[in-house]
Amino acid sequence: WLIDPSRAIPATLAVLVVTCPCALSLATPAVLAAATADLARRGVLVAHSDAFESLTKATHVLWDKTGTLTHGLVRVEEVRSLRDEDAERSLALANALERMSEHPIARAFLAAGAATSTATDVVVTAGAGLEGRVDGRLLRIGTLDFARGLSVSAARARHAEAATAAESWVYLGDERGLLAGFRLADPLRAEAVGCVQQLAQLGLASEIVSGDAAAAVARIAARSGIERFEARLTPQAKLARLKSLQDTGAVVVGVGDGINDAPLLQAANVAVAMGRGSALAQTSADLILVRDSLDQLPEIVRIARQAQRIVKQNLAWSIAYNLAALPLAALGLVPAWLAAIGMSLSSVFVVLNATRVTRRTTTGATPRWTDARPAGAA
Repeated sequence: WLIDPSRAIPATLAVLVVTCPCALSLATPAVLAAATADLARRGVLVAHSDAFESLTKATHVLWDKTGTLTHGLVRVEEVRSLRDEDAERSLALANALERMSEHPIARAFLAAGAATSTATDVVVTAGAGLEGRVDGRLLRIGTLDFARGLSVSAARARHAEAATAAESWVYLGDERGLLAGFRLADPLRAEAVGCVQQLAQLGLASEIVSGDAAAAVARIAARSGIERFEARLTPQAKLARLKSLQDTGAVVVGVGDGINDAPLLQAANVAVAMGRGSALAQTSADLILVRDSLDQLPEIVRIARQAQRIVKQNLAWSIAYNLAALPLAALGLVPAWLAAIGMSLSSVFVVLNATRVTRRTTTGATPRWTDARPAGAA
């Protein structure tokens, strides 16, 4: 209006076109869409895209053990009778109870033999075990303290603990005390060591928080290269450890698969669940490893960091374009048709730049995932 009133309307139209926030509004969603699609091809389901931002700041990883660092293909290696029940009967009773559980340990008992009875009134105590009635008897299976109840003598408890301190054991008991102990074995995932090492190179310290016996957790920690670990933790204790890290300013990634891990995953800054984990764990997760393998976890962190860099580039470009073009349009130096072309090109640039997030891989190509089950898996 001040320079040439006859050009006021075209100049106003050009200003409106230039300030159309297409590029600015596409800057972040385009990158997140590209990253989500790339991870899907890798066998990673993104449930909450805001996890990308937290991943870029992550400092710690809290691992569950069974079914996460290990395959979860637990096997019953030995049955030790502790009272009058023989090994076969003890295994059948344990099988009846464990049929009501989704924990990976339950699969070991189901694979070890068929149940001859059906459990009723089953109650799951997270981090401890199961309690229910089999053939009219009240039975418990789980940790030593949970299985023995209050009726077993302190001498027998100390003897049982001393005899099995070097192994990973689950116990069966009734109202009179312990019935049997089951020695379990669960192999470490082949990719676990490399995953932990790569995460350490990316600046993420690893720690195991497990409800299993200390000896079993120590063995897995040593084999996977994790220095810090805690064993025999209840879900509440896992959550307390998470909170203690977060209180120091740490940004924590929680990785788990079981019902016991759900509180940890719910409170973690980023929650990662295994593909064959429980439904409750997956519901609490931001990311689900559909392929049930840890090999893509370091790459998820790299993609998140690359995505953040590209988002910043897109935002910088969009803002710079608007700041440069707006004064020219206001002065009548940019016609509306040219402003429309510039606006369209800026949006195209943002979208094309967003696709660069899929090129950031360790192998130079984006692998397509297949359902690669570990040996021995059903």
